[in-house]
Amino acid sequence: MDIDLSLVDFLLFAFAGLFTGVINTLAGSGSLITLPIFIFMCGLPPSVANATNRIGVFMQSGVASFRYNKTFPGLYKGVEWLAIPAVFGSIIGSKIAVDLDEKTMNYSIGVLMIVMLIVLLFKPQKWLQETLDSGEKKKHWSSLLAFFFIGIYGGFLQAGVGVFLLAGMVLVSKYSLKQANGIKLLITFIFTVPALALFIYYGKVHFGYGILMGIFQSIGAWLGVKFIAKIPNANVWIYRILIVVVAISASKFFL
Repeated sequence: MDIDLSLVDFLLFAFAGLFTGVINTLAGSGSLITLPIFIFMCGLPPSVANATNRIGVFMQSGVASFRYNKTFPGLYKGVEWLAIPAVFGSIIGSKIAVDLDEKTMNYSIGVLMIVMLIVLLFKPQKWLQETLDSGEKKKHWSSLLAFFFIGIYGGFLQAGVGVFLLAGMVLVSKYSLKQANGIKLLITFIFTVPALALFIYYGKVHFGYGILMGIFQSIGAWLGVKFIAKIPNANVWIYRILIVVVAISASKFFL
């Protein structure tokens, strides 16, 4: 499909891709930036923008997962316990998103962002822990249920799903925030595959804008992993970024 961007728009588009690639790697909710770019700058209908956004998510999460696996060997061991229910959920969520009610979507996600902001503000010790609990707790049935519903949300919209994945892994599956941040990327990559395939089947994807954004986001994701691997006290910085991103996300849906 054709790409129609002025030089200034192209530069803004590229910056948005690089920036959200980094943000999605460090925290999440970068789609709250790329979705408006697709809608207001590229002129895509909201349903098409929502679907097209998955190309960049697929590309950047793949690059970031590869980098994480190189940097932290063994991190993804046992991740299928969380990924499989998320995949089934994403198929359901993406099917719902084909006939998306934009107004209901905006307010629903805004409420969910506020709930997540409350969790972040009142349980910071949970997010900042560096130790793992026992493997038995990570494989509790509650993890299956949590990630099934997170998958539904991810297939439905994607924006902010990283926050919910982190919440599920830290509060339910008992990972530390730093470990959860890396595993989040692989799970996102896996459940985006069936969601993207479904959107393509229904003709909702603009490949031109999606692939171009994906290239810039992949570069940003690579930089994000490189950054987080070197920064001291990475958990603290991820937590602070999460607070800012979730607060902004919540306000965007009600403005």
